[in-house]
Amino acid sequence: MVAVAAGTFTVVTSEMLPVGLLTPISGSLRVSEGTAGLTLTVTGLVGAFSAPLVTSAVGRIDRRLVLCSLMVLLAAANVLAAWSPNFAVMMVARVLIGIGMGGVWSLAGGLGMRLVPAKSAGPATSMIFSGIAIASVLGVPAGAYIGELAGWREAFLAVAGLALVVTAAMAVLLPPLPAEEAVALGGVMRLFGNARVATGLAVVALLVTGHFAAYTYVRPILEDVSGVGASMIGTLLLVYGIAGIAGNFLVGARVGRSVRGTLLLLSAALAASVLLVPLLGLSVAGAAILLVVWGLAYGGVSVSTQTWLALAAPQAREGVTSLFVGVFNGAIALGAFAGGRVVDGFGTRSVLWLGGALALGALLVTALGRVPSVAATPPAGAAPAGSGGGSGG
Repeated sequence: MVAVAAGTFTVVTSEMLPVGLLTPISGSLRVSEGTAGLTLTVTGLVGAFSAPLVTSAVGRIDRRLVLCSLMVLLAAANVLAAWSPNFAVMMVARVLIGIGMGGVWSLAGGLGMRLVPAKSAGPATSMIFSGIAIASVLGVPAGAYIGELAGWREAFLAVAGLALVVTAAMAVLLPPLPAEEAVALGGVMRLFGNARVATGLAVVALLVTGHFAAYTYVRPILEDVSGVGASMIGTLLLVYGIAGIAGNFLVGARVGRSVRGTLLLLSAALAASVLLVPLLGLSVAGAAILLVVWGLAYGGVSVSTQTWLALAAPQAREGVTSLFVGVFNGAIALGAFAGGRVVDGFGTRSVLWLGGALALGALLVTALGRVPSVAATPPAGAAPAGSGGGSGG
């Protein structure tokens, strides 16, 4: 279980890594910060499509072999990113990272109920998704610290080394995992006809797109708007990360009582923390306070939206999970892309207005959309209310 959780941590860290390194990457590869943000866009977009497609493509191949192969691909792609002499090579590396990330995330999510006794399936799945949650909030500051100490290329090499260590752990510790049955894409697509599922996915799309429209450019925002020096960036992102983990567990304790009320609170807090940066985040202290609120709010997004979707489709866990992974990563890609276009066209502050507006949109959809019944019970393997889950988250 620890090996699988380490795998999800590594793939999401690989996905998020450019966020804390955007400024040095853009300078070294001679592109604008908005263009450099495409390193996140392309990975999220590829991950969105590869999540369901890789699961279908591998058919009945042993899942242990597939996971190890995808982790080796991830290691090689990070080495390629570290070596990249120009932006085109970097983009090829990020495409490969997207394939590995989408495949590992999708396959790992359903392994909890296979690796432990049935009574422990819920906590096991929670552990797997905790790797994603922790990576979503700590992967960025870790990359920023390594980049500050040794350089952005060394940060990619460090993640490549971690991927190889995790590959070895999976090969040694995982039992044979033959496929139980192939996943059909047609049945997954029909879940969009479920109004409660559609509402949950719309909220995911709005919150994650809004978050990454702003958060992808958090380093230039802190530098240009808040006047934060380069040496403090990693510290502030670490503060954000710790708040995000706290938000994950705080929301996990509440969401079972009112999934709609929880998402309304998170959407409002996320909108406020982003929109107030140009007003209250003009100093290091002000920026730190708003980052704590931002982290607390976004840290709860994954667990609350996963709970919503599990309650909305309790008999289609794998299908709704693959849709969640696809929409989540598509939203990461869209947010990074839209934020980049706005930054290049209207300046750094403008992405804060975009992110805030989308969070308010999520608030509206949550308030007016079809809510699942809390009385519904997700199957044993579904992520429980206290699980982590989700990038970025």
